[in-house]
Amino acid sequence: MKKVFLASDHAGWELKEALGAFLSERGFQVEDLGPVTYEKDDDYPDTIAPLARAVAEEQGSMGVAVGLSGEGEAMAANRHKGARAAVYYGGNPEIFKLSREHNDANILSLSAKFLTQEQAKEAVLAWLMTDFSGDERHLRRIKKLDD
Repeated sequence: MKKVFLASDHAGWELKEALGAFLSERGFQVEDLGPVTYEKDDDYPDTIAPLARAVAEEQGSMGVAVGLSGEGEAMAANRHKGARAAVYYGGNPEIFKLSREHNDANILSLSAKFLTQEQAKEAVLAWLMTDFSGDERHLRRIKKLDD
C-alpha cells in the first residue's frame, strides 16, 4: 500500500491525528512528521518542509499537510523541488481529483477550519486512490515546474 507522510501545525494537529489513524486502519503506511504533540505556538514551515522533502525523495509516496486554511502549508511545500501540493478546503471534489490526474500532485494540503473530519477523510481517501493520467502534455508541464 502507499506510504503517506503527514504533517500539520497547531491548527491542523487534531485533524492530522484523526487522518493518521484513519489511513492506518485502511492499510496505508503512515509516517507522522509532526508535531507529535499539540504546540500552540508552532510554525508550519518547521513540519511541512520535512514533509515536502520526504515526499520528493521517496518515489511513489504521498503527503498530507493540515493547517487552518491549508494555504500556507501548500506554499511551504511547493518551495521544494519535486513537491507538488494542492489545496483543498471543501467544495467540488473534482478539484483535488484533477490535482492528481493532471498535475500529479503528491501532497494534499487541507483546511482544518473549513472541512469536517469526515469530509477530510473522504477527500484524502479519494485523492490517494486517484491516479495520474500520465499524458505527455501533463508530464511536459510538470517537468517545467521542476526545471
